[in-house]
Amino acid sequence: MKKFISVLVICILLIPMFTACHGARSLDPFVMPESFDTDRQYEITFWAKNDTNMTQVEIYNRTIEEFQKLYPNITVNLRLYTDYGRIYNDVITNISTQTTPNVCITYPDHIATYMTGANVMVPLNDLMAHSEYGLGGSALLFDGPAEDEIVPKFLEECSFGGAYYALPYMRSTEACYVNKTYVEKLGFTLPEKLTWEFIWEVSDAAAAKDADGTYLVNGQKVMIPFIYKSTDNMMIQMLRQKSAGYSTAEGEILLFNDTTEELLWEIAEHVEKGAFSTFKLSGYPANFLNAGQCIFGIDSTAGATWMGSDAPLIDISEENLVEFETVVMEIPQFDPENPVMISQGPSVCIFNKEDPQEVLASWLFTQYLLTNDVQIAYAQTEGYVPVTLKAQQSEVYQDYLSRAGEDNELYYQIKMDATNLLLSHIDDTFVTPVFNGSASLRDAAGALIENVNKSVRRGQTVDEAYMEKLQEDILSLYRLDQSGAVNGGKQELGALPTASVVLLACIGGVWCLILLYLLKEYIKKSGK
Repeated sequence: MKKFISVLVICILLIPMFTACHGARSLDPFVMPESFDTDRQYEITFWAKNDTNMTQVEIYNRTIEEFQKLYPNITVNLRLYTDYGRIYNDVITNISTQTTPNVCITYPDHIATYMTGANVMVPLNDLMAHSEYGLGGSALLFDGPAEDEIVPKFLEECSFGGAYYALPYMRSTEACYVNKTYVEKLGFTLPEKLTWEFIWEVSDAAAAKDADGTYLVNGQKVMIPFIYKSTDNMMIQMLRQKSAGYSTAEGEILLFNDTTEELLWEIAEHVEKGAFSTFKLSGYPANFLNAGQCIFGIDSTAGATWMGSDAPLIDISEENLVEFETVVMEIPQFDPENPVMISQGPSVCIFNKEDPQEVLASWLFTQYLLTNDVQIAYAQTEGYVPVTLKAQQSEVYQDYLSRAGEDNELYYQIKMDATNLLLSHIDDTFVTPVFNGSASLRDAAGALIENVNKSVRRGQTVDEAYMEKLQEDILSLYRLDQSGAVNGGKQELGALPTASVVLLACIGGVWCLILLYLLKEYIKKSGK
């Protein structure tokens, strides 16, 4: 028996070896170095996203090149993604092996999930406030913004859990790109501000066909009057406009309420009339808009360079292009006198590493992304807005805004209109609360609209029983029923990353095998 106990104690002592082999050992909290060691060489990775826009890629490459001239001891390796979801998945996978990037373009909802790992993320408060290396610090080799030169609303969006965990990089909102020519052809006049009632009325009218199935408004066999790119934003904004529940800062999930169901009934009604669809089900709004097959396309202001007959980034063939007058408007409102629209756009976060000097090198590069040259150049590629007052108020940027419509490339009118829409409505924007699980909740909000849309198209019965089943399915699919936070409960820690689950399962399996072996040996020897 003594031998059995001794072996068991040894096995317990071996547990750290199992966890260390899988990189599960947590990092120490980041501590700010006294100074930056310029005698050492650093190599940091930067994960970024672009929409196959080569101009953006060139800006990233030029930014890195200029930064490395200032800091020749820091090498920045760029890894590009075409989708934020893939960045998120790769980060989650790499957390358990401590192979996360140093600097990453991301969203606060994603950061909240990253933070479930101990000390994975670097809180930025001390870095931001440092007199030498902080925002506007005296030791910086470039002219970066001070904290009060970042748009306060945009900076506040990066604060959660009692600290700043990111800096804003670019900001956008959503806009409605309207085929004004077809609106007037249908006998309507565009109001100064769009309402949901007007959108639905015009869209229903545009769904009318003649006897052989040709749409009356465009003379084509295809017409989707209203297409929404991001249905999660659609549901979140509709609820916000109606002052209905979605979630709280404490992580309470309030999405499944009577107002949500009412909105789904209304959406189902217009889907049945052929008036509404989504990007996931039908395709990119700009492609339908530019082909004269859509009247209202809602997309990010950052998507403005794809919208309109003269858009510089048109994705359809020239023979399918239809000439029409494009107007950029705020998204539809329930109360147009008190507009509400979502604030979105990428932020930049920093991952913790064993070497604090490496983290400081990452911080220097992160700040460089907020310099005027980078901010203005990137904002000019699409309908983004710089996140710093320093850039927005600069002569270079003001000159850029003043030249709207000079050409259909850099000064493309629709892009400039989309940019000005956000600049004039920054105070009307909002963000959703950030907590572990908020990314899944956002996906669930969009899935409600997508599923209702699909069900109506398939001829399924959409009634009260359907709505109850839909809620149950969405709760289960996005694991919201496991958090105890639905309509009143508080959000607890969410599901572990897959890699962590596999690791714990492997450790448990090894333990079972060890104990079974020891038990077998003990029984064998006891029977002698």
